[in-house]
Amino acid sequence: MKSIQVAHKLRDHIRGFLGIVYPHFSKPKAEFIGQMIYGIEASQDVKLSEIARSLGEDILLKKTSERLSRNLKGPGLGDRINEIIAEDGACRVKADTLIVVDATDINKPYARRMPYLDRVRDGNTGETVNGYWGCLALACEVGKRRVIPLHQRLWSAQAPDFISENHQLCQVLETLRQATKGRGIYVMDRGADRSRLFNYFLDNDLRFIVRLVGCRRNLLCHGERRRAEDIGRGCQMLYRETVVKEEQGQEKKYHLEYGFRKVKLPERDEELFLVVVKGLGHEPLLLLTSLPLRQSRKNLWFVVRGYLSRWLVEDTIRFIKQTYQLEDLRVLNYERMKNLVALVLAAVYFSAVWLGESLKLKILTTRVLKIAKRFFGIPSFHYYALADGIARLLVMLGRWLKKPTSPMPNNQQFQLCLNF
Repeated sequence: MKSIQVAHKLRDHIRGFLGIVYPHFSKPKAEFIGQMIYGIEASQDVKLSEIARSLGEDILLKKTSERLSRNLKGPGLGDRINEIIAEDGACRVKADTLIVVDATDINKPYARRMPYLDRVRDGNTGETVNGYWGCLALACEVGKRRVIPLHQRLWSAQAPDFISENHQLCQVLETLRQATKGRGIYVMDRGADRSRLFNYFLDNDLRFIVRLVGCRRNLLCHGERRRAEDIGRGCQMLYRETVVKEEQGQEKKYHLEYGFRKVKLPERDEELFLVVVKGLGHEPLLLLTSLPLRQSRKNLWFVVRGYLSRWLVEDTIRFIKQTYQLEDLRVLNYERMKNLVALVLAAVYFSAVWLGESLKLKILTTRVLKIAKRFFGIPSFHYYALADGIARLLVMLGRWLKKPTSPMPNNQQFQLCLNF
């Protein structure tokens, strides 16, 4: 199949993807969302001027950009897109699927006029710079590389509608809980070591794995109130494993020892477990989980691997920031920024999930990956190559055509009408 034919079919699948959007928006707004997803994929950028240029409309570029900016200001647009993506992705979440929720940041160190600029900690350098806070949630299976983006949002503590970071995180968790009907195991890093979040998990019967900061969290062990780090130091290491992590293009081995203790939160009656892992740093890694544990290598290793799956989140955040230039946001309206971040999630969801839904789409995905020109082949985290291939194909088309007048087919109808 020629590349231009693959490009046409790829654009058709973007229209098919819009089938999950059309029931929730007016026709003009749904068409705008389609244009934004197409433009973000084709330009690999979030600047409205680049998105407008990729649409290839027969009008002044300035007019296209103004129309996109006007539609982008719609209140609640980003929240609704997040709900739609979560609902569609939830059908792929099973009982033991990991739902990794991770706070992130969007750095704008040189910005001065952007609304409600906050001071955030740059995760790469550790410095405090201007920017915005954010959160990414994705689903994955233990030991597998495929990720399912579920939620992405941006906020600022300086905005008038901001209540607290706990409130923002609970909103994310509530959206995911309603979409998944309580399925999945929530995995969060030490920033989630908060009573508010523990109470949310336990009150809603949600299973979780959360990393603790041992010096600031007290637990009950055999009825005695002790610091988590002290409990961890006295924990017997029952098993050993070796894991390999890729860091800066090189593989690094970690030799781990792990064990567990039964504990409780001082203010709660539920029985929890503290999993202690040595070998990832100078201090033991402390994981608090509501999963029922017993003295079994397989049982304990599932919890350890579940937390280590957070490395996929780091890869995904890096992929989104680098591929779609997320930190190059230039809109000067807070609502537009929040909506644009959600539209980037929709574009990532399309490339990471939608193109692998059936055998025919997997064939299309393989062809897209081959079209991506990369000096070092396709990496294990292949979403970079997939995004590059999509961009090259859509650039061949050069324009986004208007939606057909016939009713938008659903996913299954679209797959049946394709002839590869």
